[in-house]
Amino acid sequence: MHVGSFVLAAQFPGQGQGEALHRAARSAEVAEEAGLDTVWLAEHHFVPYGTCPSAVTLAAYLLGRTSRIRVGTAVSVLPTVHPVALGEQAALLHMTSGGRFSLGVGRGGPWVDLEVFGMGLEAYEQGFPESLDLLMRWLREPSVAGTSERFPFREVPVVPRPSEALGGAPGPEVVVACTSPASVRLAAERGLAMLLGMHIGDEEKAEMVALWCRHARAAGRPTEEIRSAAHVSAGVCQIADRRTDAVETLVKAMPGWLKQGLDAHVTVDGRPRSMRDPVAYTELLCGLHPVGTPRLCADRLAATSERTGISRFALLVEGSGDLAATEDNVRRLGAEVLPHLR
Repeated sequence: MHVGSFVLAAQFPGQGQGEALHRAARSAEVAEEAGLDTVWLAEHHFVPYGTCPSAVTLAAYLLGRTSRIRVGTAVSVLPTVHPVALGEQAALLHMTSGGRFSLGVGRGGPWVDLEVFGMGLEAYEQGFPESLDLLMRWLREPSVAGTSERFPFREVPVVPRPSEALGGAPGPEVVVACTSPASVRLAAERGLAMLLGMHIGDEEKAEMVALWCRHARAAGRPTEEIRSAAHVSAGVCQIADRRTDAVETLVKAMPGWLKQGLDAHVTVDGRPRSMRDPVAYTELLCGLHPVGTPRLCADRLAATSERTGISRFALLVEGSGDLAATEDNVRRLGAEVLPHLR
């Protein structure tokens, strides 16, 4: 089992953006010290829900600050960037880090980001498969030409070419954030592992893994590739000597962050939005994920793995909103939870 942290660089009420980013960077350094396997970095634009606008940039910084831990994006929002530009950045991080970089990509939402970056609503509603395929070609082939109306360009060499490094191994790992049957099928047909969100429980995640396997088999993906697919489950982790204390920490802090962060999202076309109740959502997350004593947290992770077949976890550890408490939470995850799982 591989346990990592999920870093949003969340800006809690009363905090500055620099404070949120400092906590994010520091928690990643502590994650390596604590023996975690991966740090997964979120990306958001123009909202305090997450103050990191470029997950690959923060990944580059953290790869330089660490020596062992894997660093991944969860996720880089593909409809807001050119796939070749993202591919170049991913190849660079893959090669300079000795293969410690994972590229997570997702469709994002119908936010004003699409207007600001000039990609338009079509990039979100219809363009994700085309962008993903171009990205994968860039990471796997020696030269690439853009042949579509959206991405027309002459054939150019891939520089740096990730497969030429690290003994000829393939380029960086790519995972796809999946929130619907369509995105599950998209990932499965390409043999790409899924990143599944923290808003759903074990039963739904197990169903999505089973659906992925069915689509992968139907697409003719190799049996061993299907069997060894390393999907990632996102969740929340808060450790305390008593479960009630862990829940109280999150219920006190997370609703304020969720409300101001989610309220700040603006749709590109004015479509209405439905908002979760922040307190109810926090309580839901506490019920779904490892929140409580170290033994309870280990048992919850083991149970999720058994029910879903998922062996990798990205756990939000900054739910208290406090730097010292976040560092302590990460250290306890490494010292008191991981030994039960290994």
